[in-house]
Order: sequence, then structure tokens, then C-alpha cells
Amino acid sequence: MTLFEQINEGIKAAMKAREKDRLQALRNIKKVMLEEKSAKGADASITDSEALKIISKLAKQGTDSATIYKDQGREDLYELEMIQVKIYESFLPEKMSEAELEEIVKSIINKVGASSMKDMGKVMGLASKELAGKADGKDIAEKVKELLQ
Repeated sequence: MTLFEQINEGIKAAMKAREKDRLQALRNIKKVMLEEKSAKGADASITDSEALKIISKLAKQGTDSATIYKDQGREDLYELEMIQVKIYESFLPEKMSEAELEEIVKSIINKVGASSMKDMGKVMGLASKELAGKADGKDIAEKVKELLQ
């Protein structure tokens, strides 16, 4: 079953169970996926890797929004946003540990033959594709900078 189908099944289950927050989060995922699917020049279907990118982006946006709400003292909105983020993250693969990330980035650096910060673009391009959904882009960039300096 594809991730898109899992989202649809989750929507049905949330409707039956009357889980308002889960239903709202899943509908939001489906809406963004449908928009992506119907975008000009897009394929008629969404692959699981594309779906993971979409869900990951939604989770990051939700976390950023929650941080802003918390800074402004809006605990009610912060809690709602974090509930949705947890639902988004339930569809994402588990995040990598620091050691696993470092190991993979080192292997990519060796594969590309990078030796200085000038090669960061090459490393980041490959690392972003290989680690999509498994690690945050900011964490990948920090690790690449650290290892190339």
C-alpha cells in the first residue's frame, strides 16, 4: 500500500473514530499531495519518496509555527500545532542518530572525492537525495560543513 493510500485509509479511520485532530492533519497531507499531483508538469501519481518529502516539509513548517506560537505565549495554538506535527511524524521514517549521519556523510564525501568547502554543493546534492526523510536538511548541512573544514 502506498503512502497516499495509507493517508486515505487513515482519513476513513479517523472519521469513524471521530478523531478531529488526526482527521484535520491527514486531510492537510492529502490536500498538499493532491496539489502536488495536479501541478503543471507533474506526474499523475505521487511516489512514496515524494510523499515523504511533502510530509517532512509539513512537519517542519508545523514545528516552526509551534515555536512562534510558544514564543508569543499562545500555548493553545502551540499544543494544536504539536499534535499535528506528531501525526505527520508518524508517517516519516525514524530520524538518524548523529553517528549514523556522520558515517553516511563521510561515505558520500569519499564517493564524490570532496576535499574542501568548494565541494559542498556536490556533497549536499547527493546527501539530500540519499537522506531524504531520514535527516533534516539543516543537520545534513551542518555535518557536511563540519567534515569538510
